[in-house]
Amino acid sequence: MFASTRAPSPMFTRAAHASLTSSSSSSRRVRRTGVTRCETAGSVRREVLKREERTKLDPSSDLDFYAQPRFVTHVDNDFLAQVTELYRQRIPANSKVLDLCSSWVSHLPREVEYAKVYGHGMNATELGRNDRIDNFFVRDFNKDPRIALESNSVDAVVCCVSVQYLQRAEEVFAEIFRVLKPGGVVIITFSNRLFYSKAIQAWRDASGYARVQLVKSYFSAIAGFTAPEVITDMGAQDDSILGKIRRFFQRSSSDPFYAVVAYANYKPVYEQGDCRRMSVDDDECIA
Repeated sequence: MFASTRAPSPMFTRAAHASLTSSSSSSRRVRRTGVTRCETAGSVRREVLKREERTKLDPSSDLDFYAQPRFVTHVDNDFLAQVTELYRQRIPANSKVLDLCSSWVSHLPREVEYAKVYGHGMNATELGRNDRIDNFFVRDFNKDPRIALESNSVDAVVCCVSVQYLQRAEEVFAEIFRVLKPGGVVIITFSNRLFYSKAIQAWRDASGYARVQLVKSYFSAIAGFTAPEVITDMGAQDDSILGKIRRFFQRSSSDPFYAVVAYANYKPVYEQGDCRRMSVDDDECIA
């Protein structure tokens, strides 16, 4: 079922887009993340979704659905603050970042400088308004899951509140692995907000817990990703009785926060400015 993930397609700079509107799969092998000797890192181990689980209530063109620009955020500010804090903690400065399923804002921390930020989305007008993106491309991953970047070219891939729309998620996650450098991080964040008619059945029918398990299964379906980590709160933990009561009322009044994080091949450990490679399977540091 899975198509070959090869050549990238043209990518626009924001300047080029403004001007217009006014007028191969990785072969690296790894050992430390459960990849067997007969597997190629980045290959699809298995299909996660059945055919019916990939279906949407609205089967019309996704590009048509997103053709009208929407300069809004679909989750509340508390949720977005946690997304930004997670990016701040997990994506080092001067990284090359790919923002998948992006729009007019990327939620990256303003004070952090990145070497390059690439964007992907469904609406060129929205992407052209995003001042954190240097280059972008428009593509419907449900028709063509290829990412328009070279292999081993980025340090981080992020996707905020959009994973629920991927009908070919296994192929997209294989492409994510392909474009990541070894040690690169993937951050998938989501809440309970969605365009219901455009979400896949597996997502619509699932609870918050089941959705977390589904995203974890996308990572485990691709050879080479580390064991995914689940995060539901980026705030400082106050375990006093008062703190627990405060967290209860905060969570009940704001959009729930879920993040699933994994790395390509190994998880880097930053210690006093020195990056070491460490296996997340056995916590053994490897030089």
